[in-house]
Amino acid sequence: MIRDITLGQYYPGNSVVHKLDARTKIIATFLYIVELFIVNNFRGFLIAGIFLFLVIGLSRVPVKFIFRGLTAVFLIIAFTFLINLFMVDGRILWQWKFLSISYEGLNRAFFMAVRLVLLIIGSSLMTLTTKPIELTDGLEKLLKPLSKIGVPSHEIALMMTIALRFIPTLMEETDKIIKAQQARGADFESGNILRRAKALIPILIPLFISSFRIAQDLALAMEARCYHGGSGRTRMNEIKFHRGDAIAAVLMVASLAVIIASRYI
Repeated sequence: MIRDITLGQYYPGNSVVHKLDARTKIIATFLYIVELFIVNNFRGFLIAGIFLFLVIGLSRVPVKFIFRGLTAVFLIIAFTFLINLFMVDGRILWQWKFLSISYEGLNRAFFMAVRLVLLIIGSSLMTLTTKPIELTDGLEKLLKPLSKIGVPSHEIALMMTIALRFIPTLMEETDKIIKAQQARGADFESGNILRRAKALIPILIPLFISSFRIAQDLALAMEARCYHGGSGRTRMNEIKFHRGDAIAAVLMVASLAVIIASRYI
């Protein structure tokens, strides 16, 4: 399950989506998230889903690889589904003692689950089709106007990119620690919730130590290369908007307009 996390990973490719400017993909992802929270019916989710799968097809990233990322967050999706299923009042469909399922609760549960699935897939698609260095440059360019009021745009962009980049690294480290503990006889599967939570302590402590070690190694590597922030920094490849980005912008606006229309029609 640890290896199934796709957020923060980059899937090499030469598709039209890979070639888009990083700023275009960041803005598109932000607008897509806004769209998902504007939607108030399943018809809107159908439109958002069709749009998302069209982009996935253009990106040439295997659908199985993208959906594999849902495995790691299955518990979150299931928990959200169950909370909405049993906690929303309405017309009773099933009842047993203090538990009851209403029509409104069932509708809300599926609604929230679909929203989470589309949100996770849409967010993962940005990192899957964008190199970390391009993501840093794109974020820095978007935040650059804020530097005029003292906001360290380069440092913020670098921090966010490093956080995304090291998600797979930390997951791989967690997987190694779990296998090492299991080889020593640790049991993470049996027992109640409290016992399983206590069993995670031997994982968390080495993981924190490893995280600090990785952070220190990265800091030393940056200092050894004379890193001093974004001031006067040059780039080998400057990011530029192209015709494909203009087409993508039109499609983004069109999809947002359709989603807004589906809310009121």
